[in-house]
Amino acid sequence: MLSLTMNDAAADMLGVLSGRADLEPPGGLAAGLRERASRGIVRRGKVLTWASSTGGAAGAPSFFKDLTAWECSDSSFHLEDAVPVDVRTVDDAPMINEADQRILLLHGLAFAFEFSRLVYALDPPSPVRCILGANDSNATFRFHQIRPGQFGHAPDLDTYRLDKMIVLDVEPAGTR
Repeated sequence: MLSLTMNDAAADMLGVLSGRADLEPPGGLAAGLRERASRGIVRRGKVLTWASSTGGAAGAPSFFKDLTAWECSDSSFHLEDAVPVDVRTVDDAPMINEADQRILLLHGLAFAFEFSRLVYALDPPSPVRCILGANDSNATFRFHQIRPGQFGHAPDLDTYRLDKMIVLDVEPAGTR
C-alpha cells in the first residue's frame, strides 16, 4: 500500500487543491536522482540505509534518540544537489525561489515513487516512510522504517509553517 500526505503549502504549490496538478517533473526524473536510486538500499542490522552509506549502523542509534532518527540522519540528502535549479546566495544564505521549490518537490515526489520500488524489493519486506521538505533555502529527502511510536517528522504536517512537506508511506503487503 502507498499512502501520500502533504501539508496545505505543498498541495497548494503543486496545484492539488485547484485541480491543476501535473506531478511529472519537467524533463523526467533528474539523472542524479536516477543514479542515486540505482545504488539501492540495504538492511544493516536493525537499520535501513543506502547501500553506499558509510554510516556506522552497528552502533545505531548512537547518540540519536532512536533508530528512526538515525535512519533519517543517515539517509537525508539535498535535492538541489541533484536537480538543476537556481540556488542564489543572499547575505551568505542560500535562496531558492518558489518556481524552483516546486521543481524540487516534483523531482522529490518522482524520486519517492522510484524509491518505493527499492522498498518492495527488500527481503524481508519492511514498511518505509519517505519525507520530503522544501523551503526557500533547501529541499531534502530522507527515509526511515516505520516503527510504532517513532517519527521522523511532526505528525501534523501543517505545523511546518515555512516548509512544503510531503510524506509517502510504502507498506508492502504483510508488513502492517
